[in-house]
Amino acid sequence: MSTVLVSGSAGFIGGYVVEELLKRGHQVIGVDNLSKYGEVAKSYDSNPNYRFVKGDCTDIALMTELVSECDHFIAGAAMIGGISYFHHYAYDLLATNERIIAASCDAAIAAHKSGRLKKVTYLSSSMVFESTNTWPSIEGQEREVAPPLSSYGFQKLAVEYFARAAWDQYQLPYTIARPFNCVGIGERRALGDVEVMSGNVALAMSHVVPDLVQKILKGQDPLHILGDGTQVRHYTYGGDLAEGIVTAMESDAALNEDFNLSTAESTTVLELAEVIWNKVHMGAKPFNYVSDDPFEHDVAKRVPSVTKAKEVLGFEATTSLDEMLDEVIPWIQRAIDDGTI
Repeated sequence: MSTVLVSGSAGFIGGYVVEELLKRGHQVIGVDNLSKYGEVAKSYDSNPNYRFVKGDCTDIALMTELVSECDHFIAGAAMIGGISYFHHYAYDLLATNERIIAASCDAAIAAHKSGRLKKVTYLSSSMVFESTNTWPSIEGQEREVAPPLSSYGFQKLAVEYFARAAWDQYQLPYTIARPFNCVGIGERRALGDVEVMSGNVALAMSHVVPDLVQKILKGQDPLHILGDGTQVRHYTYGGDLAEGIVTAMESDAALNEDFNLSTAESTTVLELAEVIWNKVHMGAKPFNYVSDDPFEHDVAKRVPSVTKAKEVLGFEATTSLDEMLDEVIPWIQRAIDDGTI
């Protein structure tokens, strides 16, 4: 099996990716500066096939040293947060993430020249399609529609340009993976979060699923929803996304290709809220909600085409929304009880 470097390994998606790699028998090196959550214990910390390095992914010397030991590099490190991040950290998202991706590519180019590194698998985002007005979003359309308006979406599109430019000039092989609306456990309030109130409850992460769950668990009635609730999302389980990312990393057919990784199921925010409400209250309370003003970059629709991932990779996200929520709701209840959300 391969040795894989995962940057951003202590992050939300990164944790699922490390777990999937270890399950498939890979040796894994994780690197993260722990700036988002601080020290976080993971179930695989003691796995003999896993080594964690606390370090900054903008450190080119460190990244070159680490990636030179590896056959694959999953470049997932980024300053990332919920919708409130897009406004409170508009410059930092752009500047920090550009430094991270430039250092990552510099290190990977050097490692590939030395002969061991086979490919970089870059984690992009559904936000590259932020400005589209046609759906579903198909791979390739991110270069045809207007560029994203948010600095975060613009920078994730830049990640894809870095990937292709490193191939064009240095023949550094790549795969681009675009996760859509990750849902799972392990996410918590970031150290740098700005408190945003939604009704009488502070948003946990400005990510719709954990925020709706914690507001309902805390008894908010009527439930406050950002916007009118007609926003469409494809809520995809973190374990499914990790499976797609690692499959794309391993696949010869994925060489120099890009893939939307997502469930095929569309759900409106209002539909999601009612499902969570009924799961928490078990029919004891009628569903009540009010609409608050949405954030500026709260995209109306994110609807991906998942055909390419299915046909090329044989990948489908199969975990249902009900299954995700049955795992996430008790986890958030414990986090509320522990004071971490």
